[in-house]
Amino acid sequence: MKYLIFLLSITTLTLSAQKFSQLENTLPSPNSYRTASGAPGPEYWQQRADYNMKIEIDDNNQRLLGEETIKYYNNSPDALSYLWLQLDQNLFSKESNVHNMGTEKIEEKMAPNTLQKLNPTFDGGHKIEYVKDAAGNKLPYTINETMMRIDLAKPLKKGETFTFNIKWSYNISEVKVLRGRSGFERFDDGNMSYVIAQFFPRMCKYYDTYGWQNKQFMGRGEFTLEFGNYNVEITVPSDHIIAATGTLTNANNILTPSQIKRLAQAQNEFVQPVTIATKDEADQRIKEGKSTTKKTWKFSAENVRDFAFATSRRFIWDALNTKLPNGKTAMAMSMWTKEGDCLWSKYSTKAVAHTIKTYSKFTIDYPYPVAWSVDGDMGMEYPMICFNFGRCESDGTYAERMKYGHIGVIIHEVGHNFFPMIINSDERQWTWMDEGLNTFVQGLAQNEWERTWPGGRGTPSSIVEYMKSEKKDLTPIMTNSESIKQFGNNAYAKPAAGLNILRETIMGRELFDKAFKEYATRWAFKTPTPADFFRTMEDASAIDLDWFWRGWFYNTDPVDLTLHQVKHYKVNPKDPNLKYDMAKSAKEEAPKYIGDIRNQEQIKQTYNEADPTLNDFYNTYDKDQPDAISMSEYQTALSKMSEDEKAMMNSGKNYYEIAIENKGGLPMPIIIEMQYEDGTSEVKRIPVEVWRFEDSIVTKVFITDKPVKQFVLDPYLETADIDRESNYYPPKSIPSRFEVFKNQGRGGGAPQGDNPMQRAKKAKEVKP
Repeated sequence: MKYLIFLLSITTLTLSAQKFSQLENTLPSPNSYRTASGAPGPEYWQQRADYNMKIEIDDNNQRLLGEETIKYYNNSPDALSYLWLQLDQNLFSKESNVHNMGTEKIEEKMAPNTLQKLNPTFDGGHKIEYVKDAAGNKLPYTINETMMRIDLAKPLKKGETFTFNIKWSYNISEVKVLRGRSGFERFDDGNMSYVIAQFFPRMCKYYDTYGWQNKQFMGRGEFTLEFGNYNVEITVPSDHIIAATGTLTNANNILTPSQIKRLAQAQNEFVQPVTIATKDEADQRIKEGKSTTKKTWKFSAENVRDFAFATSRRFIWDALNTKLPNGKTAMAMSMWTKEGDCLWSKYSTKAVAHTIKTYSKFTIDYPYPVAWSVDGDMGMEYPMICFNFGRCESDGTYAERMKYGHIGVIIHEVGHNFFPMIINSDERQWTWMDEGLNTFVQGLAQNEWERTWPGGRGTPSSIVEYMKSEKKDLTPIMTNSESIKQFGNNAYAKPAAGLNILRETIMGRELFDKAFKEYATRWAFKTPTPADFFRTMEDASAIDLDWFWRGWFYNTDPVDLTLHQVKHYKVNPKDPNLKYDMAKSAKEEAPKYIGDIRNQEQIKQTYNEADPTLNDFYNTYDKDQPDAISMSEYQTALSKMSEDEKAMMNSGKNYYEIAIENKGGLPMPIIIEMQYEDGTSEVKRIPVEVWRFEDSIVTKVFITDKPVKQFVLDPYLETADIDRESNYYPPKSIPSRFEVFKNQGRGGGAPQGDNPMQRAKKAKEVKP
């Protein structure tokens, strides 16, 4: 038996040691490109791609036509014999393999877009007219799904550039039908609004970690791109207005005199947005009908990794100049349709301004001249521009959920300017590095928007239900985008919750904020990997977090700490009188045996009660009562004690031995609140290292002056503990509520009656 116990102890120690082992054998080895500190190395390099483009929108047929010249810079140490480009619109090709990758089944009710996916008829995908070098010679190319390989006549060596031209077109998809990240929206008045992205053949990223990052675009894993400069000309109907990545360089030739004047006014306004293109002007353009002439808008953007734009005759436009922490300014702007005017005119541009200011505080100063939020009835991001949702009811009211969803999506998508548009992580490989980090900072920005912001992703308690999922339904955060189960929880919420646990519980706000800002500063306009993030957070804080990265990012164990047992002790006093009082009190408080209780009631008189001659010394003897001998022995012992020993013996302190069990498997600091009988409380914090030698149960002793009424683990919901009921001693039942309702057969997104604004209006009409 002793041998068996020894083996079990060794097994426990091994499991615990594994959870606290270093990540050296898991992370890639440091080198001259990426150092052990998490910083870019002295030989760090990255490629560059500059684009000159001419784009035209065919508003009658919903087509995009384009020509581009790409100048590609090989800064790598490798000679490249071919180049890879992304053709993301090929996702919508009828022949795309994506249509066959998912499981399919017939439901009783099916949406039209779901049916269309079963039998794709839309003729999407890039139509490549030619690929030529700078001299006009055709270049051989091969298209593989959403990737295109161009073969070079001779290898492109380090330090060399290669310039080539592509002409292409494609049919623009309808976003509400095919649910893409870009496309057009059709309105009842016959007009369209276009939010256009992933529209041009773009260079794949080539870098030291993976070489060519040419994983296919399957709709979920987003985009890994090179920085460069863009000059883009966009031709649209003359009555359209455009928002785009970069600076509008021919505003005086495009805008009306009134719009030019308002835009100049906005440069000097730092409090309230200035309307540049009004709702009345949009209504007038719609009333006049589609223009038969065209205009070309010109945009220039420096050091960006992508380009996107939006165009419509239905757009309303406002702008607000925004002061950044470094004293510079950037123009926050919005474009929207009248269907969202009740929300967008009030919140959008201010949300943009708030975002770039708040993110600048926690990361780096926003480096670009503009930041756009555009009504695309979705949520998607690109450099300097993002497409967001937010629509009103027909009476101009909106639900609370729509209000905060509108503001929240703007903060999130504008925040993506930092992650990954500036801190340029590999989205196709690691979704959490942009979505998770961005969701975390989004929460910080929402906290600074409104003190009582309702809900949101990223708090530890918000991830509990996900962490409770069965193991088969979970994947580690460190999983490729296309293989993640429960995508939103895994890539957005769990990383954000983990960062909040680091900031609030493990590292503390000051150290965390310094380390996080260091990461953003080091990797601005560069391409970090997970190892670079992990190493920088440790390097800049002097805190070993390998156990946390291993547990939270590489595994799926939940946090489930349990108050397994509590034992209460007091120091045994030497004073016989005190010992007598304690023994007497213990007897009085001790539970009574049911038989004794019934005997007391049912036995009317005992024999010795009837005949007292049966009683002797022991019938009146109190064994706990001190006598002269015990008092003399006490005085002798007391004379030999130090003053400290006397104080400790007579202090009356309470000693609590607490056993905490780690049922979930993921180690976490122990936060325990002691609620005293007098109504006060105290919180003790035990570092996570308490688990390093013991995987299942640890014991801690707490010494208190006052008796404890209740012990509570994780009292402030810091650790995402999945079972709150086991966090109380004595045990405490946490009631859950259920609602009795009649099923109305509505979908989850359907309106559930009047929103509160509508109810408030109707209430005023009700006569008392």
